[in-house]
Amino acid sequence: MGTFSIWHWAIVLLLFGVPVVFAVRSAAKPSQNPEVLVGFGGWLMLLAIGQTLSPLRTLAHFANSADGYQKIMTLPNGSLAVYGEVALNLAFLALQVVVLVSMLRRSRRFPQLFLCQWFAIPAVFILDTIWTSSNLGVPVNEVLAGDALATPIASFVVTGIWAAYVYKSVRVRNTFTRTNVSAQIASAS
Repeated sequence: MGTFSIWHWAIVLLLFGVPVVFAVRSAAKPSQNPEVLVGFGGWLMLLAIGQTLSPLRTLAHFANSADGYQKIMTLPNGSLAVYGEVALNLAFLALQVVVLVSMLRRSRRFPQLFLCQWFAIPAVFILDTIWTSSNLGVPVNEVLAGDALATPIASFVVTGIWAAYVYKSVRVRNTFTRTNVSAQIASAS
């Protein structure tokens, strides 16, 4: 396996940095008429798509891990390690669904729940690593072999960018308020 060259870092910076700069700039830019920025449009639509797909990604992770779980089950304390990991991932999946439902219902709690989901990414990863390591009796560095850190770090960084957007965006603030939903219901009547 080769090293990560400066060109690879430049590509990563372009792929993640440029959209982040545009997202932050557009979220911080005052609108001529901020009341118009309501609903799932603009950058919020991308967040909504990502949040909708996140439980599906977690389910895909379960499906991809099935063979590994079967191999681990044959080890001493393997079933305990597998059941613990499955329980952690199911709890995280439940949190993702709660966040998704709050987003779709335009709940004022969505920003806080999204932040909790962001903090849950490293928490679930750390708890899973410690649980697996202690139950299987292997050092943590063996549990983290290969590219085991890449996916959770990437998820944490990308979700962190979206969390910053959620707390900076006028559209998010206008969309996820109880007053706004009440006004929309009143105007629809």
